[in-house]
Amino acid sequence: MVNCCGLVTVKNEPVPLKGAAVDVCVQGHVATVTSTLLYVNGEERPLEAVFVFPLPGECALCHFSAKLGDTEVVAKLQDKQKAREQYDDALSSGHQAFLLEESDQSPDVFQVNVGSLPPGESAAITLVYISELAMQADDALLFCLPAVLNPRYTPQEMDRSKMATVTSVPAGRVPYTLALSAHLSSPQPISKVESNCALEPLVYLNADKTQATVSLSSGHVFDRDVELLLYYQDAHKPTAIVEGGQDSTEPGSFMGDHVVMLSFYPEFPAAVTSSLSTCGEFIFVVDRSGSMDCRMHSGKDAKMRIESARDTLLLLLKSLPMGCFFNIYGFGSHFESFFPKSVEYKQKTVEEALKKVKGISADMDGTDILEPLKHLYSQPCIPSHPRQLFIFTDGEVGNTKQVLDLVKLNVNSHRCFSFGIGEGASTALINGLAQEGSGHAQFITGTDRMQPKVMQSLRYALQPAVKDISVDWDLPDAVSVTTLSPPLKVLFHGQRALLYAQLKGESDSPPAGGSGPDSLAGGGGEGRRARGGGPEREAAAAQPAVWSQQHTHCLHRHPQGQRTGCAGTIAPQNHTNPK
Repeated sequence: MVNCCGLVTVKNEPVPLKGAAVDVCVQGHVATVTSTLLYVNGEERPLEAVFVFPLPGECALCHFSAKLGDTEVVAKLQDKQKAREQYDDALSSGHQAFLLEESDQSPDVFQVNVGSLPPGESAAITLVYISELAMQADDALLFCLPAVLNPRYTPQEMDRSKMATVTSVPAGRVPYTLALSAHLSSPQPISKVESNCALEPLVYLNADKTQATVSLSSGHVFDRDVELLLYYQDAHKPTAIVEGGQDSTEPGSFMGDHVVMLSFYPEFPAAVTSSLSTCGEFIFVVDRSGSMDCRMHSGKDAKMRIESARDTLLLLLKSLPMGCFFNIYGFGSHFESFFPKSVEYKQKTVEEALKKVKGISADMDGTDILEPLKHLYSQPCIPSHPRQLFIFTDGEVGNTKQVLDLVKLNVNSHRCFSFGIGEGASTALINGLAQEGSGHAQFITGTDRMQPKVMQSLRYALQPAVKDISVDWDLPDAVSVTTLSPPLKVLFHGQRALLYAQLKGESDSPPAGGSGPDSLAGGGGEGRRARGGGPEREAAAAQPAVWSQQHTHCLHRHPQGQRTGCAGTIAPQNHTNPK
């Protein structure tokens, strides 16, 4: 078991990190991130090292390489068992070898066995991943570079030997600085860039302000998450970005065909969004484990996580509509509820709940979220009051897949809205809860943007779900389309949707100007149809791995028994000695 984040020995001893450089390339709503980390073995003996690092739970890792002295190792995707065997064979033969594996229980934790690092030698590790940028309540796109992951609590019945858990690095103990630069490109003009860290001035690269660069100020200490908020003009204007097929690849293959990425903001008629009663059953599940007594971030003025959860819950409670039902659960190593069952929202019950919320604390030890969820799903739903589940947690669990499987199994009885509290919250858990529960995810790392995020989730919860979503494509006769994205489960009024598709066939019209999606439709309340207008087509070069990213998303949604083998593991390949 590995208990640190970064490069460590098999005995859990940290290998010193000497520097970190990150290049971010943003195209529209997608970011390609290249990170290079330099480590040095200062010991007098070789070290068998393990590299544990956090990645966004929805990202696609598309490159990993390491250079040890004069030897460079470039990774290749292989079957998991075959990769492990090849790694063991390479080590036993005295060769340098790397093995990269995703955690079996937490998809946002990757572990790399880097083999033997000789005394005094340096190891330069480079990884490239692609991730969609989350849309915020104020229409900003959020890029987050996680500094650390929080420790993960594992229930006793789980096999801890199969997990890679990590602990956070205390603020002020990070002996290196981070250099980060970002190149931004968008069909719409870029209005501004904000950050929780000091930035150099934004530099525009063209007259229409659709391309720009920005970087962290020099000397930035990487002791907290780095967040960039990107603001585009006409943020709700649908766009389609087309990537041409590779000339060196056979037409008709995945890489030989055009791929389109569509960003869509459907607007549904008022008759649909107001047709169903907004009164539902609201169940709030609050993490009260010991880790919630930690600070939200490393700043001196940072609140405790449990304080932020209390503030978020108080705001939601005061904003619920009359006539609904509600209840509040707290969980840790055990769980308890404010009321034996959900009660009607009226002055007496609200005042009682508000008083109890102000008194909750992080006093329930571990983070076992599975048991309260099992209990909730065993309770009957209230007729004519759709169940809306709100979960507040720092995500410190080691059985993420079990939790998500349970939510998915019960998706027809509720919608799930999740809140990640504090820096380092598990993106795999928080985003996964919302995806499997047909809800919406939010991450709260400070007080500055808490209220709009909370109210956005409540607005979504008060809307009827729009389901049975389909996309109509307007294409030339010689061109066909294959959707690469997993089916959209649910959409809310004004919510962004990203769709990916592969275009097959030839046409005299360029893909960006003469073809594309005509409209998006879905069934709202009582079977009504909701429709949004088609996007303006704007030609722009998309990242070469856009399809790879969405294909990875599809793999993530396969049943667990099918996923392990096909998702694969990156194993040592292409050993080269640079001249």
